[in-house]
Amino acid sequence: MLHVIFYEPRIPGNTGAAIRLSANTGAWLHLVDPLFDMEDSKLRRAGLDYHDLAHTLVHPTWTDCLKRIPGRIYAFTSHTTTLYTQVDWQDDDALLFGPEPTGLPEAVMDDPHVTARVRIPMVEGNRSLNLANSAAIGLYHAWHTLGFTGGH
Repeated sequence: MLHVIFYEPRIPGNTGAAIRLSANTGAWLHLVDPLFDMEDSKLRRAGLDYHDLAHTLVHPTWTDCLKRIPGRIYAFTSHTTTLYTQVDWQDDDALLFGPEPTGLPEAVMDDPHVTARVRIPMVEGNRSLNLANSAAIGLYHAWHTLGFTGGH
């Protein structure tokens, strides 16, 4: 089973969309504090009625999150030349994404538990994609390379 990690997410609607993504792919969604009120109406609306179908864990710290990730961790960032499509994805791998306004801090990307940095290609001069969209792009590619195991 794949894992998606949102490190200190800031926008409830993006996390709600990721909850729906988790429910529809079977991936675990890990949320690292601090974050917003999990009862936020935007989070609920974006997640629709998928909250009970998703595998979501909230971790008080990055260290606590790491204890629950059994495989490799790939940090998604624009600060690398390696594409997410160049990874030989394996079951239990994790896709790590940073907060919407800033991206992942260097200290997190430099953590020895992080296997590598990868990026999603974009038109030159653009800053970033929406967080939930980035997670969907990366997760569906990884799941595809694993033969959509567990899906139908």
